[in-house]
Amino acid sequence: MARSGALVAALTGPPALFRHGLAGLATAGATAGGQFALVLVVTRSLTPAAAGAFFTATALCLMLAGVVRLDTGNGLVHALARNRSVDGAGRDGGRRLVRGILAPVAALASVTGAGVVVAAGPLAGLTGVPGGVWVVLAVALPFVALSDVLICATRGLGTMRPTLLLAGAVQPLGQLALVTAAVLAGAPPPMLAAAWALPSVAGAALAAVRLRGLGPYDVGEVGAFWRHTTPRSAAAAVQSVFQRLDVVIVALLAGPAAAAVYTAATRFKVLGQLAGQGLAQAAQARLVRALAEGDLDGARALYRTTTRWLVVLTWPLWLGYAALAPWLLPLFGPAYAGGGAIALVLSATMMVATACGMVDVVLVAGGRTAASLANVATAVAVTITLDVLLVPAHGALGAVLGWSGGVLVKNLLPAVQVHRRYGLLPFGGGRSVDVAKAAGGAGTAGAATGAGAAADGAGTAGGAGASGAARATS
Repeated sequence: MARSGALVAALTGPPALFRHGLAGLATAGATAGGQFALVLVVTRSLTPAAAGAFFTATALCLMLAGVVRLDTGNGLVHALARNRSVDGAGRDGGRRLVRGILAPVAALASVTGAGVVVAAGPLAGLTGVPGGVWVVLAVALPFVALSDVLICATRGLGTMRPTLLLAGAVQPLGQLALVTAAVLAGAPPPMLAAAWALPSVAGAALAAVRLRGLGPYDVGEVGAFWRHTTPRSAAAAVQSVFQRLDVVIVALLAGPAAAAVYTAATRFKVLGQLAGQGLAQAAQARLVRALAEGDLDGARALYRTTTRWLVVLTWPLWLGYAALAPWLLPLFGPAYAGGGAIALVLSATMMVATACGMVDVVLVAGGRTAASLANVATAVAVTITLDVLLVPAHGALGAVLGWSGGVLVKNLLPAVQVHRRYGLLPFGGGRSVDVAKAAGGAGTAGAATGAGAAADGAGTAGGAGASGAARATS
């Protein structure tokens, strides 16, 4: 009983952390629900080719936004949480935020958007998406990128309300309402894209107003901010590409209709990811502390407990989806009824990934951020290679096989690394390791340094993940 109580306390923590975890999970749930309904509206209202063109364009827009953000959202959570305004420092901190952090992101997004405008014609020929759609989304790209950054900044000042209201309500429900209205009105593709993008414009504006109202605040020195954020921006960019590249590849190699079938058949995976987000928010910082202090028993208990909860919460979902796919997929329309094989591959892959537990969280918590980046990059390479080989012959099924290969690499590689370094296994027993060696070979100071770097990511990944991961459904 005592051990059970300790584990519950370890996972829930202080009331404020527990409330923030619930708010993040609620945001992710609302976002995923809104985006799932959006996919349902689009697939039921448009032809598979038109729906696939919509999904391809929005996926590429979100992928580019994830790259040009440079992980500044997570960096701002860290910077604003650490720096406390004194007297008038907050006003100067606000100027540094706008000039030194938001301006580079806006500039990079604008340049990228301009490149998309120039390439609108070739993109239309490659993907089957009208050139006008690319122009609209190129104009919207800075707002899509900055809305997430500004919402993250409000979270860095200790409030989850803007995240819950803007990322969990205004943006997903606004997209659903506007896209539904556009579809019912028979709007052309560029207006449909504008309906999808407008809530991000509103979200960016409302988040900026709310952020200003939370002042005064201080982001610290801009140089220090970028020294902290730049190493992780590459990982964030690669992760953004991994999340959405598959839809774009299907459209390029098999056409927009196949991209629509693939998108519809894989939408259910987001529902299973919500449990992982909530558990990560509650457990990640505790994993950092346990590994920094050399408490491998505590880290092992957290890792195994969260893995068991992931299996208990998600395996029934995946088994149910695999069994009920022949009845669920026709909800998107008759053209999507043949995606049963995709559902089987998806379910089996997610069950294996879930059984690995929050293995990448453990890896990053131990300061192994370079290894985490290498794993994700390898997963992207595997996905692209398999997609190029399989999609031309097998369409959407080939794409999900490519995605499956990437997901398995992304989970099994860190599982091996965590076992070798820390002796941790998601189930069963584990071997003993030298605590100082596991901490980094430099004693307590080395462990603290590695864990401190991981804590910077750990404290932000839970919050940012609620909006970012759930929005991968678009």
